[in-house]
Amino acid sequence: MSYKLSRRLYILQMLLLFAACEEKKTPTQELELVIGAISYEQGRQTLERFTRFRQYLGNKTGAIIQLEPTFNENKALERVKHQAWSLVFAPPGLAALAQANYQYEPIFPLEIDVNSYFVFIVSKDSPLQQLKDLQGTTVALGMRGSATGYYFPLYNLYGLTLAEILFAPTPTTVFEWVAQGKASAGAVSLKEFNLYRNKLDGVEFRILFTDPQNVPPGAVLIAPNIDKNSQQLIRNYMTNAPPSVIQEVGYVPNGKIPDYRYMISVVKRVTSIVPRLDASPVRLF
Repeated sequence: MSYKLSRRLYILQMLLLFAACEEKKTPTQELELVIGAISYEQGRQTLERFTRFRQYLGNKTGAIIQLEPTFNENKALERVKHQAWSLVFAPPGLAALAQANYQYEPIFPLEIDVNSYFVFIVSKDSPLQQLKDLQGTTVALGMRGSATGYYFPLYNLYGLTLAEILFAPTPTTVFEWVAQGKASAGAVSLKEFNLYRNKLDGVEFRILFTDPQNVPPGAVLIAPNIDKNSQQLIRNYMTNAPPSVIQEVGYVPNGKIPDYRYMISVVKRVTSIVPRLDASPVRLF
């Protein structure tokens, strides 16, 4: 009888030991992480750019790593709003909104772009010469969430009345609408101007206005629904990732977190006039 009791106790102890081992799995075990990024028209390149990063982070955390590129800032903002993205590789406008409104925390800056200014472009032969000349015209902007395509342009247009505002899904669409005469001017980043200015055959563009305010860099942000232990592990693994992997996705492991206070003040000013943007004419005050 004592032998049977002793055997049962032994089996019970082994079961408890196995249960304890199960509880000691790493915090990210069986976790699914969704990485969000804006791809514009570069879906395939974006997938390829994140391939090694996904493999590295998946191997280190034991998590399933998914990548979800979106077409523009508007779609990205919806994903952030619902905390559907665990990590976000966000341009500055989206990063500021994610931090200010949705409790995402910036953990690394993205690489600084020295050409991170917004510009208004016009066709080379346009009669427009100054920002105030946009009074009464049709202007093409980017989607909500874009610092250089939406927030900074509207901030600089404050006080004017426009005939209409068109919202382009991609920067190339802005160039196309200006080339076609559908819009008198369009807002893009200086980097996008240099990249796309010669992509439309037979059409030349020039800069009408350059904002002197440099746009802060974007950031990698982590969602508030990731537990603190997992957040810290992810930070550590990303800090110690191979340099080639870091370079491919473009963050700065030991960089200073961007200060989005000015960016957030721009967003607040623009938010106050958002209800008027679909009117005709558009009174930006």
